[in-house]
Amino acid sequence: MKRRTTTGAAAVGAVLALALSACGGGSSTTPKDSAKPAADGAKAEFNAALTGIVNPSDKKGGVLKFANEGDWDSLDPGDTYYGYSWNFVRLYGRSLLMFKSAPGKEGNELTPDLAEGMGTPSDDAKTWTYKIKSGVKFEDGTPITSKDVKYGVLRSLDKEVFPDGYTYFNDFLDLPKDYKGPYKSKGVNTDKAIETPDDQTIVFHLKQPLSNFDYFAQLPATIPVPEAKDTGAKYREHIIASGPYMFQKNEIGKGFTLVRNPNWDPATDPNRPALPDGFEVSTNVNADDIDNRILSGDLDVAVIGTGIKQAALGRVLGDPAVKAASDNPTSTRLWYTSINGNVPPLDNIDCRKAVQYAANKVDYQTAFGGEVAGGQIATSLLPPAIPGHEDFNLYPPGADNKGDLAKAKEHLTACGQPDGFETNISYRAERPNEKAAAEALQQALGRVGIKLTLKPFPQADYFALYAGKPGYAKDNKIGLAQNGWMSDWPDGFGFLGQIVDSRVIRDTGGSSNISVRDPEVDKLLDQAMAETDKTKRDAIWTAIDKKVMEGAYILPGIWTKSLLVRSKNATNIFVNDAYGMYDYLGLGVK
Repeated sequence: MKRRTTTGAAAVGAVLALALSACGGGSSTTPKDSAKPAADGAKAEFNAALTGIVNPSDKKGGVLKFANEGDWDSLDPGDTYYGYSWNFVRLYGRSLLMFKSAPGKEGNELTPDLAEGMGTPSDDAKTWTYKIKSGVKFEDGTPITSKDVKYGVLRSLDKEVFPDGYTYFNDFLDLPKDYKGPYKSKGVNTDKAIETPDDQTIVFHLKQPLSNFDYFAQLPATIPVPEAKDTGAKYREHIIASGPYMFQKNEIGKGFTLVRNPNWDPATDPNRPALPDGFEVSTNVNADDIDNRILSGDLDVAVIGTGIKQAALGRVLGDPAVKAASDNPTSTRLWYTSINGNVPPLDNIDCRKAVQYAANKVDYQTAFGGEVAGGQIATSLLPPAIPGHEDFNLYPPGADNKGDLAKAKEHLTACGQPDGFETNISYRAERPNEKAAAEALQQALGRVGIKLTLKPFPQADYFALYAGKPGYAKDNKIGLAQNGWMSDWPDGFGFLGQIVDSRVIRDTGGSSNISVRDPEVDKLLDQAMAETDKTKRDAIWTAIDKKVMEGAYILPGIWTKSLLVRSKNATNIFVNDAYGMYDYLGLGVK
């Protein structure tokens, strides 16, 4: 999760039977319908927030302070694809469904949000119907209707205006031919894709059966947008809230403030306790400063949720009292490096294999915090918690995981570059861990003559304008690109679908797939989508993983863990498994 966008018809096939699988954690002390504080909170010790609620309270009031080491891709629910943003957007927007605000495995379960219940399938799961709750309103008091949800979905289809958003709806809705969204296809009848027979009913029509469409209904694009208030790309400057908080101030590049939405009715929303009076969010803040301020109590949450950085690890792990106030969740995230075959000489598979063998995986792991705060050295794509994961390693980097230089040189000779070659490696400028990983690769690959030049780019536009824009990447010789991915939902399609499908790559940029362009991988994806037997389908996810690794399109780094430090000022602290970070809906203020 969550940096994916798709344009092509990503799959065809029959009904999917994609079951939920847990990403770790344990039983929950949280009521089934929300993250209301348990009568007895979890003991405040190391990892207590993985399965219980630390500092439970129902006290309202106060303000929580969040900080982002970069800037949002977008606050617009139709144009955002970072996992932390999906966690945060629930404070000001309500989608049809949502992941439960609960610790442990329960956080991976879907629950109704704007909708009265889960979706009702018909026509062999090609049609899905939802009923919207009565009494829900926008921040200005206007009633929310099914037409507002439909409009929110349709506008998200325009990937020129909204390059950072996913395109699940583009791929699966039965849209009119050449439909490009309400701006460019104004007035086109779209009832064959989405019907709104009355103000409370919305019906989605798909091109093929899809039994897991409820996962689509939790996507931020189903957050309602009033057409009369839509300002296109500028809508991110003032989102019209449907959740318990609304924007009081929003200075793009600096930060924003959320305050209570007076027209949010808690009677319609059992999922959100809405305890704080507001949130103050700063953006483009130095990552190490964020860690220091959290440790001192001056800041509550590092919003991107990837954990304490290297500089502060000693302070956390070396002090028993501080460690007891921290949590070490695993997630379905992979940190990795895209090896872009569009950039010579990496268009030669042996040059890509040389990169695989020359990498020092220990230094890569250390760059992200080591085994505790970073994670387990990865040998393939699928994390252990995702169905289809299989332990295999096509490019063993020596017995010590520090690289097999002889093998690397052998493949350099085979690709016609016996003395090595030069290329650039990109990373998100605001992320010191990515910079450290890029530097680790620079040193490791330099041992066999592969010279890397580091190229930092801003987090907000990394995929839309730089590493994820094919023309720019090729022209600027970005042969390697630091990347990271967490599953949109816990199954093989939710993890692999949009980082390995060549049809998600767009000339306009915005795709999370920077490097995998393999027709055989695309065919396997289509086979998996058409396979109704779960065991057989999971075997295809394994085959896709192996095919991508055979092509050496991706250098896997680590399957992640993070070290999160609890706020000294917050209550109701717990990790939500769906996001692999603290749940932002449940938090309160001491």
